[in-house]
Amino acid sequence: MSKSVLVTGGTAGMGYECALKIAQQCPQYQVTQRYLTLDLSNLVRVRSFAADYAKKGYPQIKALVLNAGLQILDLNYTEDKIESTFAINHVGHALLFYLMSPYLAEDARILITSSGTHDPAQKSGLPDAVYNSAEELAQPTKETGKYSGRQRYATSKLCNIMWIGFDPGLMPGTGLTREAPAILQFIWHQIMPRTIWLLRLLVSPNIHSPRDSGASLARLAVGDDVKQVSGKYYEGQRPIPSSKDSQMVEKQENLWEWTVERVAKDDQERRDFENV
Repeated sequence: MSKSVLVTGGTAGMGYECALKIAQQCPQYQVTQRYLTLDLSNLVRVRSFAADYAKKGYPQIKALVLNAGLQILDLNYTEDKIESTFAINHVGHALLFYLMSPYLAEDARILITSSGTHDPAQKSGLPDAVYNSAEELAQPTKETGKYSGRQRYATSKLCNIMWIGFDPGLMPGTGLTREAPAILQFIWHQIMPRTIWLLRLLVSPNIHSPRDSGASLARLAVGDDVKQVSGKYYEGQRPIPSSKDSQMVEKQENLWEWTVERVAKDDQERRDFENV
């Protein structure tokens, strides 16, 4: 195999469809979405994943698809004492990116799955994303700790955009509602996937099946027509502007600096991460 492709969250939903599409289109690539165990909620285990990856001697990475994500309803914290939604959707992926950077091919593509929920102008139905500082997301204050899980999810997707992301649109039938009440899960898994055509007419054209969104993500990972594209936010197949907040340099720098400081284990690694 000349190159490898790494897809997080590649065992189900859009991640699986993306990995499958890449495997079909590029049989010369080794798609490693399910051969290694990855726990993004635990920084020690992210490091173990990277060490295991290096030990197995996989080919250079052609595409690093940082796709996994969760919407957690209740406020809770990981073993690293970081709020769980922020930890999984941003921090774990950031550390994974830093650790995997030595294994990236020269022409590697890095993709991050975000969401239109990060942008209040898109009126997604979720509470508006609120970014004051990365530290406040990691350790919510008494006031911000009252925010709903849906709001924390939207803000984590804003963080993804600050790193540059892809919006797959609303995808009924995925595992996003795993913590929702049973009736909402039934609607999400049984009714909405069968009425996507109607939802597109009544709600938004940016509603897709996991297969369609997976194909869009695979295109960005290995498609020849976007080979020279960099630093863009895509909604499905087309580049669009991201939210105003995502383009604020001071917020981008705060997120970058906090992340490097938090995940680097020592001064040398901190310098290495800052130069990635």
